[in-house]
Amino acid sequence: MVYLDTSVLVALLTNEAAASRITLWYADETRPIVTGDWCVTEFASALALKERTGQLSREQNDAAWGMFTEFCGGGLRLLPLEREVFAQATQLVRESKNGLRAGDALHLALALHVQVKAFFTLDNRLAASVQQNGLSLVTLP
Repeated sequence: MVYLDTSVLVALLTNEAAASRITLWYADETRPIVTGDWCVTEFASALALKERTGQLSREQNDAAWGMFTEFCGGGLRLLPLEREVFAQATQLVRESKNGLRAGDALHLALALHVQVKAFFTLDNRLAASVQQNGLSLVTLP
């Protein structure tokens, strides 16, 4: 399994600079792709921020949301966040040497909980924490 952080989905579905490379990676990826159901709220928040700051129009926001919900219904498996995942995320934040944020800690804790083989993020701080916790990172072509 590959765990996908929200940063990857935002980049892909709002046509950020890495979108074409993410598309190439996805086309070749054969492992199941998962993320936490927290990603839905986080993705909506990212779209709202991009719209408020003028990076996306309302129409682009709606289009990205439509693609996201389609992706969630197809190639992306959403995993529930159970109480022990929150507890592990709390520990990750408390022990973090690099300022791991709460939302990112939830993603990392869930990835560790379900024992994924790889983690895909575009966030450097989260990537450092992922590696510190023994998971391999996906690298773009």
